[in-house]
Amino acid sequence: MPLRELQYPTQPYSKVNRKKDRADYTLETIHRIVNSCPILHVSFQPPDSPFPAILPMIGQMGSFARPSADLGDVLDLYLHGYVSSRLMNLNRTSTSPEGLPVTIAASHVDGLVLSLTPNSHSYNYRSAVLFGHAQLVTDAAEKLYAMELITNGVVPGRWAGSRVPPNAAEMQSTSVLRVRIAAGSAKVRSGGPNDDRGDLEDEALLGRVWTGVVPVYTVMGEPVAGEYNRVGEVPGYLEDWRRETNKEAEEFAREAVAREGTSKKAAE
Repeated sequence: MPLRELQYPTQPYSKVNRKKDRADYTLETIHRIVNSCPILHVSFQPPDSPFPAILPMIGQMGSFARPSADLGDVLDLYLHGYVSSRLMNLNRTSTSPEGLPVTIAASHVDGLVLSLTPNSHSYNYRSAVLFGHAQLVTDAAEKLYAMELITNGVVPGRWAGSRVPPNAAEMQSTSVLRVRIAAGSAKVRSGGPNDDRGDLEDEALLGRVWTGVVPVYTVMGEPVAGEYNRVGEVPGYLEDWRRETNKEAEEFAREAVAREGTSKKAAE
């Protein structure tokens, strides 16, 4: 862990302009949001389209050069996909030495904030946006590292709990992108409703409209065995992770209601 919290440089394209008190540029906060998000949305500009493209993808932050680096360190983002997908093909034809420019978004909703008026409703949320350049990973060892990293990002320990390493056909049909991050920002809202003073002084309104927060969190359900599964019990690593994840998710969403500092008006 660095001696001080590292931050991404604030660039015109990465700076949070609305609700600046909700902004966070620290690497640890941003990387934690990204790594805990099951789906990342990756945006890029195809040369043959008048519109930007955006794809849902799976990815994880990590460092092949320093595998023990933690979330507060400088990390790359690894994304994986089918070998002949549009994004992978664009990377093969890119002439930029830096790689293909991409923007990655990750978002979590932690609560529905219900206020006195519709305009003051909000979400408790955590969001992060990364800006960087994507390049295909060609080194076999780094590609295998990234595939293990991403697999364990879905369920910790799943890589070792499955048939590994992937065979030659699987490795050939899968491409991995390494995104070198140029800048990033996070935006976080927590707390309860925050209404205008005039509405708070309206006793009739206060007595008529319920206000508060509905915590929102993902629950991992009971595992359902596959058709050809022959293992009698759910593996311990999976069941332990499921229980702990559910517990942490509920606690985080409920604690976000009481957290101070960012409960100001509707989310932007």
